[in-house]
Amino acid sequence: MAKLSKMQERAILVELSKRIKDSRLLYPMTQSELADKALVSLGTIKRFEKGEDIGFLNVIKILTALDLNDGLEQLVPDQENRPSVRAGNRKIKKRVRKSEKSSQDTKWIWGDER
Repeated sequence: MAKLSKMQERAILVELSKRIKDSRLLYPMTQSELADKALVSLGTIKRFEKGEDIGFLNVIKILTALDLNDGLEQLVPDQENRPSVRAGNRKIKKRVRKSEKSSQDTKWIWGDER
């Protein structure tokens, strides 16, 4: 089994679609049954199992239909549940703004002015 973090984006898509297909086969469920349960077209299931892009919402529908959606929590962790935030040591940022001081410190000069 390949480690996803070491793969290119396209290879990740192909590997995930293979893993989801394997889960469907172990369920056991036909492509048509999965399409009905996930509320997507049969063509969407076929394209996905070939490693084609079908959109993130459709992937979530398929994962939910196969009872694999518990792993979605690990996909992007909730930043508000971090220990440093719960301890009150850190706030969740609403936006990122570069300080004006840092941009003034790096003053641009012409090559002959050095």
